[in-house]
Amino acid sequence: MPISTTTPSGLPDLNPESAAHARAVAAYLADRIQACEDGFMPFEHWMNLALYAPGLGYYAAGNTKFGAALPTGDFTTAPEMTPLFGQTLAGQVVQILNESRSVQVLEFGAGSGALAAAIIPALRQSGIEPHYQILEVSADLRARQQQRLAGFGAAVSWLSELPQAFTGCIVANEVLDAMPATLFRWNDDGGFMEIGVRLARPLNGIDDLAAFEFAQRPASAALQEMINSRMPPLPGYQSEINRQAEAWITQMGSWLKHGAALLIDYGFPQREYFHPQRNEGTLMCHFRHHAHGQPLIHAGLQDITTHVDFTAMADAALAGGLDVLGYTSQARFLMNAGLPELLAQSGAIAQPHTISAVQKLLSEAEMGELFKVLAIGRDIGQPLIGFDQGDRRGRL
Repeated sequence: MPISTTTPSGLPDLNPESAAHARAVAAYLADRIQACEDGFMPFEHWMNLALYAPGLGYYAAGNTKFGAALPTGDFTTAPEMTPLFGQTLAGQVVQILNESRSVQVLEFGAGSGALAAAIIPALRQSGIEPHYQILEVSADLRARQQQRLAGFGAAVSWLSELPQAFTGCIVANEVLDAMPATLFRWNDDGGFMEIGVRLARPLNGIDDLAAFEFAQRPASAALQEMINSRMPPLPGYQSEINRQAEAWITQMGSWLKHGAALLIDYGFPQREYFHPQRNEGTLMCHFRHHAHGQPLIHAGLQDITTHVDFTAMADAALAGGLDVLGYTSQARFLMNAGLPELLAQSGAIAQPHTISAVQKLLSEAEMGELFKVLAIGRDIGQPLIGFDQGDRRGRL
């Protein structure tokens, strides 16, 4: 799938500043590909650089990512839609903090700071003065969070690396989907190919966009074994495995000493993830509120994501010595955690924009079913309220 200087059909045109950034990122990626053995860059590495390369990647450069307003934002997350999402989540956070006898909350990938801005006041209303920490890889987003949360005082601090030991509640909303994934394809003969990226043609001057295309090479024995253990043979099938996300969760077992993590994202249990009808995988890009499947264009300007294999994430937690405490749909979790009661108490029932946002959060046709909540942790004795009804751990 080559990249060209023309904007793909249906996507907004690039302004001069964005086009210049795209050229700089393309030149950087072309140089890195040429340094790879045989000129083949595994897609996992491409996705990592396109999203996180210092000063160039989508999450490392100063592009507006979150927001409903066109043309600046690329997508809208649940915390951006209504503070009721964070306020409801806070009810579950309170229980975890009480269980772990802690006031520490650690949020990964806090976006614009909207979720923290909703959770912190809700915790204070519950009698908890939180020590709220944020680990954010994007300097641009960290600055945005610091501006938004400046009025919250000393309760908020930012980390530059993982803690060596942590007790309390971890929150990760739409974090796993943005971790670089490995792409693979089944051959017609039942073998496996790893998908990567190569240059389709040389660069032609510093103002030229590099032409990139997908390439394939035989998968390693370790990758083949991993694929074989998760799905039946499906010749011609293409999908993803997120080894980085799994490693991150397993590693959590070494530093989460007491407490729980709430992982909220879109995805499926493994049997659904590798369903025969999902034969092109789940890779998706987001650019100015347009979703499309072309990850080799607009590098550094668009988000690249894959859905989450929640079975793999639960297995990774167990491998790290953590317990799987609950798994359900976002709609069921929010209902269990008290969203209807909060909506009634807020007096916002008559506000059309609030009703619309809540419907999107709960509707099976919107976020309610596609998004799931997975809770993992250590030494949590009481059942978590968010999974009181409709716990789906048996489907993992």
